[in-house]
Amino acid sequence: MATYQIDPQHTAAHFKVRHMMISNVKGEFSGVTGTVDFDAMNLPASHVEATISAATVSTRESQRDKHLKSADFLDVRRFPVMTFRSTKIVSTGDGSYDLTGDLTIRGVTRNLTLQVESLTREIKDPDGQFRRGASASTRIERKDFGLTWNAVLESGGFLVGDDVDITIDVEMVRKPE
Repeated sequence: MATYQIDPQHTAAHFKVRHMMISNVKGEFSGVTGTVDFDAMNLPASHVEATISAATVSTRESQRDKHLKSADFLDVRRFPVMTFRSTKIVSTGDGSYDLTGDLTIRGVTRNLTLQVESLTREIKDPDGQFRRGASASTRIERKDFGLTWNAVLESGGFLVGDDVDITIDVEMVRKPE
C-alpha cells in the first residue's frame, strides 16, 4: 500500500455545463486536497478522500463566478467544501479504474462512479519525491445536489443545462514510509 497526498498546485477539478442550450461554459476548482491509499494488488484496501474548496470556482468571468458562489448555486458561505470519499475501486484495464464513492455538494451526498484513466507509473521528481498522476471523469445532474436555480429563455429552454461533465486531473506525491 502506498499513501499519496494530492498536490493542490498541480491538481484541478474541471466542469462543463450547457449555457442557453447552445454552448458550453467551462470552469474549474483549484482548491483540491486529499489522500489516496493505493495498492494495485489489493484494490479493496485502496481508498480515496478528496476535498474541494467551493470558493475557488473560476469560469474566467467574475460576475458569473460571484453568482456561482452565491446561495443560488454553491452557497460557499454555508457549504465551503465539496467532498469525495471512495467506497470501491475496480480495475477496468491497464491503468484504468472505476472509482465509486460518495460526492457531497451543498450538503447533499450522492453515490457516483468516476472513470479513472491514465493512472501513470510512479516517477521520481527532482526533489527525490515519488509522484504519479491520473485523470478521472463523470457526469452528474446538478439538481441531484440541490443546484436548482435556472431561468426560462424567451425562445424556449433554460439558461443552465442540467448535466454537468466533471473531469479531475490529479497529481499525487507519495508520503514517505
